[in-house]
Amino acid sequence: MGQFEGKTAVVTGGSSGIGLATAERLAAEGAHVFVTGRRETELQKAVAAIGNATAVAGDVSVAADVDRLYERVRERGNGLDVLFANAGINHLARLDELTEEDHDRIFDINVKGTFLTVQKALPLLNDGASVILTASTSAESGTERFGAYGASKAAVRAYGRTWANELVGRGIRINVISPGPADTPLFDLFGERAEEMKAAIGAALPAKRIADPGEIAAAVLFLASQESSFVYGANLYVDGGMNQI
Repeated sequence: MGQFEGKTAVVTGGSSGIGLATAERLAAEGAHVFVTGRRETELQKAVAAIGNATAVAGDVSVAADVDRLYERVRERGNGLDVLFANAGINHLARLDELTEEDHDRIFDINVKGTFLTVQKALPLLNDGASVILTASTSAESGTERFGAYGASKAAVRAYGRTWANELVGRGIRINVISPGPADTPLFDLFGERAEEMKAAIGAALPAKRIADPGEIAAAVLFLASQESSFVYGANLYVDGGMNQI
C-alpha cells in the first residue's frame, strides 16, 4: 500500500510542470487526485497520464470555479486530506514595462487564487490534513523582471505562516515550498531562448542544473505525508542551492 492509500488530494495548476509531477506521485502512492487547470485539453491529457484522477477545469481566481471543484470533491464523500495550492503564472517585465493589467492578473492567480483555494477547502479538510502552498525563491531574490511575480510569492509565504497558526487547532498543517528554477512551461516565456536560458541559469546554480519537476514533487510529498508530521508553517527551499549558498 502507498502512503496515501485511500486519501483524497487536490492539486491546482496540475496540467503540467510541478503540479502534474506531484499529482502523478500522489496517485502512484494511492491517493485519488482532483486536478484543476484552465486549459481543458491539457487537463484531460494530464488526467490520462496520472491515472487515479478527476479533472475539473477552472480558474482559481474565479470563486465559482473553485466552488465547482470542491463540489466534485464533496460528492466523493471522503473529505480532503492533501491540498497542493500550486496554480501560478508569471509575466516578465521591468517596473517601467509592467502594465496594470499584467500586474493584476499575476496577483489574481497567484495570491487571490491561493486564498480562494484554501479558504473554500476549509469545510472539506479532514482533521490532520496537509496543505502545501507554492511560493518561489523569486520572493527574495530581487531578480530583474520578476518584480510582480516575486511580490505575489512573498504574499503566499506570508499567508502560509498566518494560516498555519490559525488552523493548528484542527491539526491541519500548512507549509510552503519555494522551488528554484525547474524545467516547467514557465520557461516558455523566453520563447526561442528557452533552452539557452535553462542552460545559463542552471550553470549559475550550485547544483549546476535546473530541477526536474519530479524533484520538486518529491519535496511536496514529504510535506504532504506523515514523514513531516512535526513541520508547521515552514518554507522548504528546493532550489539547487540558489538562495542558500
